Amino acid sequence: MPSRTRPPLLSEASFAQLRQRVEQATGALLADDRRAVVAARLHKRLKTHQLNDFDSYLALLDSPLGRQENEHLLRLLVARDSYFFREHRHFECLARWLPALDRPARLWSAACATGEEAWSLAMVAAEHARQDDWQVLASDFDPQVLEQAASGIYDIAQARYFPEGWLARHCLCGVGEMVGRLRIAPSLRKQVRFEAINLIQPLPEGLGRFDAILLRNLLSGLAPRHKDGMLRRLLTHLRPGGLLLIGHSENLHGLELPLRPRLPSVFERL
Repeated sequence: MPSRTRPPLLSEASFAQLRQRVEQATGALLADDRRAVVAARLHKRLKTHQLNDFDSYLALLDSPLGRQENEHLLRLLVARDSYFFREHRHFECLARWLPALDRPARLWSAACATGEEAWSLAMVAAEHARQDDWQVLASDFDPQVLEQAASGIYDIAQARYFPEGWLARHCLCGVGEMVGRLRIAPSLRKQVRFEAINLIQPLPEGLGRFDAILLRNLLSGLAPRHKDGMLRRLLTHLRPGGLLLIGHSENLHGLELPLRPRLPSVFERL
Protein backbone atom coordinates (compact mmCIF):
# COMPACT_ATOMS: atom_id res chain seq x y z
CA MET A 1 0.00 0.00 0.00
CA PRO A 2 1.21 3.60 -0.61
CA SER A 3 2.61 5.45 2.37
CA ARG A 4 0.11 7.47 4.39
CA THR A 5 2.51 10.39 4.67
CA ARG A 6 4.61 10.43 1.53
CA PRO A 7 3.69 9.66 -2.08
CA PRO A 8 5.61 6.94 -3.89
CA LEU A 9 8.31 7.97 -6.32
CA LEU A 10 7.04 9.48 -9.56
CA SER A 11 9.66 8.52 -12.11
CA GLU A 12 10.68 10.82 -14.92
CA ALA A 13 9.13 8.41 -17.43
CA SER A 14 5.79 8.26 -15.59
CA PHE A 15 5.77 12.04 -15.18
CA ALA A 16 6.36 12.40 -18.93
CA GLN A 17 3.36 10.17 -19.64
CA LEU A 18 1.15 12.19 -17.30
CA ARG A 19 2.32 15.44 -18.88
CA GLN A 20 1.54 14.11 -22.34
CA ARG A 21 -1.91 12.99 -21.23
CA VAL A 22 -2.75 16.39 -19.75
CA GLU A 23 -1.47 18.28 -22.80
CA GLN A 24 -3.35 16.09 -25.27
CA ALA A 25 -6.59 16.53 -23.33
CA THR A 26 -6.44 20.23 -22.45
CA GLY A 27 -3.38 21.83 -24.04
CA ALA A 28 -1.98 22.62 -20.58
CA LEU A 29 1.77 22.17 -20.19
CA LEU A 30 3.06 20.92 -16.84
CA ALA A 31 6.45 22.49 -16.15
CA ASP A 32 9.50 20.30 -15.48
CA ASP A 33 9.64 21.43 -11.86
CA ARG A 34 6.07 20.27 -11.14
CA ARG A 35 6.91 16.59 -10.69
CA ALA A 36 6.78 16.66 -6.88
CA VAL A 37 3.54 18.66 -6.94
CA VAL A 38 1.96 16.18 -9.36
CA ALA A 39 3.00 13.27 -7.16
CA ALA A 40 1.52 14.91 -4.08
CA ARG A 41 -1.76 15.78 -5.77
CA LEU A 42 -2.24 12.27 -7.18
CA HIS A 43 -1.23 10.49 -3.98
CA LYS A 44 -4.81 10.44 -2.72
CA ARG A 45 -5.99 8.87 -5.98
CA LEU A 46 -3.49 6.04 -5.54
CA LYS A 47 -4.79 5.49 -2.02
CA THR A 48 -8.39 5.57 -3.24
CA HIS A 49 -7.67 2.79 -5.73
CA GLN A 50 -5.27 0.94 -3.42
CA LEU A 51 -2.42 1.24 -5.87
CA ASN A 52 1.24 0.93 -4.93
CA ASP A 53 2.86 3.08 -7.62
CA PHE A 54 2.28 5.45 -10.50
CA ASP A 55 2.84 2.78 -13.14
CA SER A 56 -0.25 1.03 -11.78
CA TYR A 57 -2.11 4.33 -11.85
CA LEU A 58 -1.20 4.89 -15.50
CA ALA A 59 -2.46 1.41 -16.28
CA LEU A 60 -5.76 2.29 -14.60
CA LEU A 61 -6.06 5.43 -16.74
CA ASP A 62 -5.70 3.30 -19.87
CA SER A 63 -8.17 0.66 -18.71
CA PRO A 64 -11.88 0.49 -19.65
CA LEU A 65 -12.61 1.93 -16.19
CA GLY A 66 -10.25 4.86 -16.65
CA ARG A 67 -12.56 7.50 -18.16
CA GLN A 68 -13.79 8.84 -14.84
CA GLU A 69 -10.29 8.69 -13.37
CA ASN A 70 -8.95 10.72 -16.30
CA GLU A 71 -11.46 13.42 -15.36
CA HIS A 72 -10.14 13.38 -11.79
CA LEU A 73 -6.58 13.62 -13.12
CA LEU A 74 -7.29 16.71 -15.21
CA ARG A 75 -9.26 18.35 -12.42
CA LEU A 76 -6.34 17.94 -10.03
CA LEU A 77 -3.54 18.99 -12.36
CA VAL A 78 -4.95 21.84 -14.47
CA ALA A 79 -4.84 25.21 -12.68
CA ARG A 80 -8.17 26.65 -11.48
CA ASP A 81 -7.26 29.95 -9.79
CA SER A 82 -10.26 32.26 -10.03
CA TYR A 83 -11.97 35.01 -8.07
CA PHE A 84 -14.42 37.85 -8.71
CA PHE A 85 -13.14 40.89 -10.62
CA ARG A 86 -9.66 39.46 -11.01
CA GLU A 87 -7.45 41.91 -12.90
CA HIS A 88 -10.06 44.59 -12.27
CA ARG A 89 -8.76 46.98 -14.92
CA HIS A 90 -10.19 44.67 -17.58
CA PHE A 91 -13.66 45.11 -16.11
CA GLU A 92 -13.14 48.86 -15.88
CA CYS A 93 -12.21 48.82 -19.59
CA LEU A 94 -15.37 46.88 -20.47
CA ALA A 95 -17.48 49.22 -18.35
CA ARG A 96 -16.26 52.16 -20.47
CA TRP A 97 -16.59 50.25 -23.74
CA LEU A 98 -19.99 48.57 -23.40
CA PRO A 99 -22.19 51.70 -23.52
CA ALA A 100 -20.95 52.44 -27.06
CA LEU A 101 -22.38 49.17 -28.43
CA ASP A 102 -25.57 49.79 -30.38
CA ARG A 103 -26.68 46.13 -30.21
CA PRO A 104 -27.24 43.59 -27.43
CA ALA A 105 -23.78 42.64 -26.19
CA ARG A 106 -22.62 39.03 -26.58
CA LEU A 107 -19.70 38.24 -24.28
CA TRP A 108 -17.71 35.03 -23.84
CA SER A 109 -15.77 33.92 -20.78
CA ALA A 110 -13.89 31.24 -22.67
CA ALA A 111 -12.02 29.57 -19.79
CA CYS A 112 -14.38 30.34 -16.94
CA ALA A 113 -13.24 27.69 -14.41
CA THR A 114 -15.48 27.99 -11.33
CA GLY A 115 -17.42 30.89 -12.82
CA GLU A 116 -16.27 34.01 -10.99
CA GLU A 117 -15.07 35.65 -14.21
CA ALA A 118 -18.34 34.94 -16.02
CA TRP A 119 -20.47 36.35 -13.20
CA SER A 120 -18.20 39.40 -12.91
CA LEU A 121 -18.69 39.94 -16.64
CA ALA A 122 -22.46 39.60 -16.23
CA MET A 123 -22.52 42.21 -13.46
CA VAL A 124 -20.56 44.66 -15.62
CA ALA A 125 -22.99 44.06 -18.49
CA ALA A 126 -25.99 44.55 -16.21
CA GLU A 127 -24.54 47.85 -15.00
CA HIS A 128 -23.17 49.28 -18.23
CA ALA A 129 -24.61 47.65 -21.39
CA ARG A 130 -26.83 50.03 -23.35
CA GLN A 131 -29.39 47.30 -24.10
CA ASP A 132 -30.77 44.97 -21.46
CA ASP A 133 -30.85 41.76 -23.53
CA TRP A 134 -27.10 41.12 -23.32
CA GLN A 135 -25.80 37.53 -23.11
CA VAL A 136 -22.78 35.84 -21.56
CA LEU A 137 -21.45 32.45 -22.63
CA ALA A 138 -19.25 30.76 -20.03
CA SER A 139 -17.24 27.72 -21.07
CA ASP A 140 -14.70 25.29 -19.66
CA PHE A 141 -13.48 21.83 -20.62
CA ASP A 142 -14.59 20.27 -17.30
CA PRO A 143 -18.34 19.60 -16.92
CA GLN A 144 -18.06 19.17 -13.15
CA VAL A 145 -16.38 22.53 -12.71
CA LEU A 146 -19.07 24.06 -14.95
CA GLU A 147 -21.77 22.59 -12.75
CA GLN A 148 -20.21 24.33 -9.77
CA ALA A 149 -19.96 27.58 -11.75
CA ALA A 150 -23.57 27.41 -12.92
CA SER A 151 -24.81 27.03 -9.35
CA GLY A 152 -23.68 30.61 -8.72
CA ILE A 153 -22.96 29.90 -5.04
CA TYR A 154 -19.78 31.24 -3.41
CA ASP A 155 -18.30 32.06 -0.03
CA ILE A 156 -19.46 35.51 1.09
CA ALA A 157 -15.80 36.47 1.62
CA GLN A 158 -15.51 36.76 -2.18
CA ALA A 159 -17.76 39.82 -2.01
CA ARG A 160 -14.80 41.88 -0.80
CA TYR A 161 -13.78 42.27 -4.46
CA PHE A 162 -17.17 43.66 -5.55
CA PRO A 163 -17.63 47.34 -6.38
CA GLU A 164 -19.64 49.15 -3.74
CA GLY A 165 -23.34 48.30 -3.83
CA TRP A 166 -23.02 45.45 -6.33
CA LEU A 167 -23.46 42.67 -3.78
CA ALA A 168 -26.92 43.96 -2.86
CA ARG A 169 -27.90 44.56 -6.49
CA HIS A 170 -26.69 41.31 -8.03
CA CYS A 171 -26.59 38.65 -5.31
CA LEU A 172 -28.63 37.06 -2.57
CA CYS A 173 -26.98 36.57 0.81
CA GLY A 174 -27.54 33.18 2.40
CA VAL A 175 -29.59 32.48 5.49
CA GLY A 176 -30.00 29.29 7.49
CA GLU A 177 -27.92 26.55 5.91
CA MET A 178 -26.68 29.08 3.35
CA VAL A 179 -25.37 31.58 5.86
CA GLY A 180 -21.87 32.73 4.98
CA ARG A 181 -22.49 32.24 1.27
CA LEU A 182 -23.80 34.35 -1.59
CA ARG A 183 -25.81 33.31 -4.62
CA ILE A 184 -25.97 35.13 -7.94
CA ALA A 185 -29.41 36.70 -8.40
CA PRO A 186 -31.90 35.18 -10.90
CA SER A 187 -31.85 38.38 -12.96
CA LEU A 188 -28.24 37.61 -13.93
CA ARG A 189 -28.55 33.84 -14.04
CA LYS A 190 -31.12 33.91 -16.84
CA GLN A 191 -28.69 35.72 -19.15
CA VAL A 192 -25.61 33.53 -18.60
CA ARG A 193 -25.25 30.17 -20.34
CA PHE A 194 -22.67 27.51 -19.42
CA GLU A 195 -21.32 25.06 -21.99
CA ALA A 196 -18.54 22.47 -21.94
CA ILE A 197 -16.05 23.50 -24.64
CA ASN A 198 -12.47 22.31 -25.06
CA LEU A 199 -10.66 25.20 -26.71
CA ILE A 200 -7.90 23.10 -28.28
CA GLN A 201 -10.49 21.11 -30.24
CA PRO A 202 -12.79 22.28 -33.06
CA LEU A 203 -15.39 24.63 -31.61
CA PRO A 204 -19.08 23.66 -31.56
CA GLU A 205 -21.29 24.78 -34.41
CA GLY A 206 -23.75 27.54 -33.77
CA LEU A 207 -21.66 29.62 -31.38
CA GLY A 208 -22.22 32.77 -33.37
CA ARG A 209 -20.11 35.91 -32.97
CA PHE A 210 -19.19 37.83 -29.86
CA ASP A 211 -18.39 41.42 -29.02
CA ALA A 212 -15.75 40.49 -26.44
CA ILE A 213 -13.92 37.28 -25.56
CA LEU A 214 -12.07 36.86 -22.28
CA LEU A 215 -9.24 34.35 -22.55
CA ARG A 216 -7.33 35.28 -19.43
CA ASN A 217 -4.59 33.38 -17.63
CA LEU A 218 -4.80 30.36 -19.93
CA LEU A 219 -2.15 31.15 -22.54
CA SER A 220 0.70 31.18 -20.03
CA GLY A 221 0.11 27.54 -19.16
CA LEU A 222 -0.67 26.35 -22.68
CA ALA A 223 1.72 24.26 -24.75
CA PRO A 224 3.07 26.55 -27.52
CA ARG A 225 1.94 24.27 -30.32
CA HIS A 226 -1.71 24.88 -29.41
CA LYS A 227 -1.69 28.67 -29.12
CA ASP A 228 -1.93 29.83 -32.73
CA GLY A 229 -4.64 27.40 -33.80
CA MET A 230 -6.73 27.97 -30.69
CA LEU A 231 -6.58 31.75 -31.01
CA ARG A 232 -7.44 31.66 -34.70
CA ARG A 233 -10.49 29.49 -34.00
CA LEU A 234 -11.63 31.90 -31.30
CA LEU A 235 -11.12 34.95 -33.49
CA THR A 236 -13.48 33.59 -36.13
CA HIS A 237 -16.16 34.16 -33.48
CA LEU A 238 -15.08 37.69 -32.53
CA ARG A 239 -16.74 40.52 -34.42
CA PRO A 240 -14.54 43.10 -36.18
CA GLY A 241 -13.99 45.83 -33.63
CA GLY A 242 -14.59 43.37 -30.80
CA LEU A 243 -12.20 42.91 -27.90
CA LEU A 244 -9.97 40.00 -26.93
CA LEU A 245 -8.71 40.18 -23.35
CA ILE A 246 -5.81 38.05 -22.10
CA GLY A 247 -4.06 37.95 -18.72
CA HIS A 248 -1.86 40.90 -17.75
CA SER A 249 1.18 38.61 -17.54
CA GLU A 250 0.52 37.06 -20.97
CA ASN A 251 1.40 38.16 -24.48
CA LEU A 252 0.80 37.35 -28.15
CA HIS A 253 4.39 37.90 -29.30
CA GLY A 254 5.31 36.04 -32.47
CA LEU A 255 1.72 35.33 -33.48
CA GLU A 256 0.44 36.93 -36.70
CA LEU A 257 -3.18 37.52 -35.74
CA PRO A 258 -5.78 40.01 -37.03
CA LEU A 259 -5.54 42.09 -33.87
CA ARG A 260 -4.24 45.46 -32.81
CA PRO A 261 -3.40 46.44 -29.24
CA ARG A 262 -5.87 48.75 -27.57
CA LEU A 263 -4.60 48.63 -23.99
CA PRO A 264 -2.11 46.36 -22.22
CA SER A 265 -3.54 42.83 -22.60
CA VAL A 266 -6.58 44.15 -24.52
CA PHE A 267 -6.72 43.71 -28.31
CA GLU A 268 -9.19 44.84 -30.97
CA ARG A 269 -10.23 42.51 -33.81
CA LEU A 270 -9.42 43.93 -37.23
